Amino acid sequence: MKFFRSLALFYLSLLGFPPSWSQITESSTGPEEKPVVIRIGQPDRRQEIPATLFGSFLEPIGHSTYGGLWANVVVNPSFEEGLWSAENLETEWNSRPELRNATSLGLPTPWEPLYLSEGNRYAPVRGDAANSTQSILLMSLPDKEVGILQRIYLPVHRELKYDGSVWLKRVQGDCTVDLSLRRRAHPEEVLATSVVHARSDSWAKYSFDLQLKAGEVAPLEPVDLVLSLKGDARVLVDNIALNPDDAVDGMDPDVLRLARELHSPIVRFGGNFTSTYDWHDGVGPLESRVSKLNLAWGIPEYNTFGTLEFLRFCELIQAKPQIALNLGTGSPLDAAGWVSFVNAHWGDHRGGLTWELGNELWGSYQVGYPAPTLAAATTLANSKAVRQVDPNARLIATGGDAGVFHDWNAQQLGNPAGTFDYLSSHFIMTEDVLLPDATNEFRTMALLALPWGLSERIHAMKQQAIEVHRPEVKFAFTEWLLGARDPHAVPNYDNMGGAVFAGGFLNAMMRNSDAVSIANMTGILEFGGIWKKREQVYASPAYWVLRTYANARPYALLKVDSTSPTYNISKGILQLPDIVGAPYLDVVAAESEDGSKLLLFCVNRHITRPESAMIDPGSFKVDDGSVRVTTVASDSVLTANDEYNPGRVTAVTRTERFTARHLYTFPNASVTVIEIPLKK
Repeated sequence: MKFFRSLALFYLSLLGFPPSWSQITESSTGPEEKPVVIRIGQPDRRQEIPATLFGSFLEPIGHSTYGGLWANVVVNPSFEEGLWSAENLETEWNSRPELRNATSLGLPTPWEPLYLSEGNRYAPVRGDAANSTQSILLMSLPDKEVGILQRIYLPVHRELKYDGSVWLKRVQGDCTVDLSLRRRAHPEEVLATSVVHARSDSWAKYSFDLQLKAGEVAPLEPVDLVLSLKGDARVLVDNIALNPDDAVDGMDPDVLRLARELHSPIVRFGGNFTSTYDWHDGVGPLESRVSKLNLAWGIPEYNTFGTLEFLRFCELIQAKPQIALNLGTGSPLDAAGWVSFVNAHWGDHRGGLTWELGNELWGSYQVGYPAPTLAAATTLANSKAVRQVDPNARLIATGGDAGVFHDWNAQQLGNPAGTFDYLSSHFIMTEDVLLPDATNEFRTMALLALPWGLSERIHAMKQQAIEVHRPEVKFAFTEWLLGARDPHAVPNYDNMGGAVFAGGFLNAMMRNSDAVSIANMTGILEFGGIWKKREQVYASPAYWVLRTYANARPYALLKVDSTSPTYNISKGILQLPDIVGAPYLDVVAAESEDGSKLLLFCVNRHITRPESAMIDPGSFKVDDGSVRVTTVASDSVLTANDEYNPGRVTAVTRTERFTARHLYTFPNASVTVIEIPLKK
């Protein structure tokens, strides 16, 4: 291995990784001049791979729903205070000082005055609002234009027409209100305009349309949405919305397309926000839904994306809902009510959906978390309430994380049989390691080995259930994610290293599908999934891995014998510090449901070395024709997509002729899925 070792060190130095191979123990099963041999065989027992291992996860966090899936481009549309935590507000004000200045005029973030020089012609009015609790009084001046604005981004790459609405209440004078789009910071340059007349002394809703000309606004260019008033008039303003004409039931069509093409069979709706979420807030007419603080993340929850909107999203992308119930501030009665409501509005109304009994109840950061000694009782009480309204519901109880599960799971497993069908676990990993002064190279290889080390913990979790006579209990990894504080140094959920981690994790899930039935990638939007920045929608490298795996539709696990070199990690990531025998070339083989294809899921963990392998199909009779090869790869594990370069890393599919004992070279730091037709 001397040549490869020297070559690897050279490339690592170019990437900024100091030499540190002494911190990683390597082994090799054969002479370096020979390719790895991958032999496929029939398993000793049949092990099916549930499609639900390729699930995803939606939570109102960051801009996943509002500013992401939800198409309305307006932030804080009803002019409320208290929708952001102090920390988040401070961050926003530091990045945009003009918003801090606007607050001195009574304008809530992120609204600004049209002309700062006109002084204070705005006032927040509490207790007189069309929506929630606050509106804005706009007071014009004779011979002047007084207005408010918000910097917005528009999807001009696909749509130039926008429809809007605003609630107005006349206070004084002739309230002729202009709605317009203007060049950012150039109020004199009006790009599109519409006029409404607020004649009513009571709150009324007014609609308007705005249309841009082709080429007038460049993609990623901000514009100002302006509401202005002239003459001696005063009007109360509330609840303004602006949607592209091509929105689908209030949702972004670009996001919907990528979500649908993911072919994720289930979408989890949950997370930390679950523990304070009242589902009643997200039902009923949109105009009557009240904006609140999302306490878990310190961001607005407008409640315009509620239960029915989530169910519609699932219908549009052909996925089933998997909802986490509120076991924090909620009650068993609330839980049962939500289950009944969803069953009445989903599918054949017979129920039988999958429900999660709380989220990370073991965390003191979780609002209303139960005392550890009461967690099992809380789970049981909610289970009974749900079973009463839906005996067929599939229930996931909160389990412990894979690194520290034993004592917590022991309590949950003490509940009567039938209380739940699955125990959850979360696999959220960072680059924290036990090795002092660890290099980025060591952290990288330790992170990429994590999914291999997870199998040992899954076996221990299953064994614990067996020992207390609960062998029927399965496990659900309802969140999995690789996160780094410095994504420019090590793998992270949004770079190529995160994609290699994703492939390794999905391989681990398939290998352990006798114990694990559900896995939800964090998330279908943001983190490892779909992103939207400045109205440009794109996908992370990990999205392309999940999409490729899910679209291949593996059904039955096959046996794989491999001569791949392996490596060991010592003093690695905190929860899994010691990992033995992680293969550089990690391969899982499966058969398609109809038996027409042999599927190979191949992850090359080596960050600098391509790996050549001879694929021996064994007793499988392959069709000596074209195979379909899909690869997710890049020059570096640090490569990421963004709004400026949305397609740096994607899944590339091609066809290649396949023969028995086929030789294939897998790029370094890559994920490859090979679909081989079998003879009938």
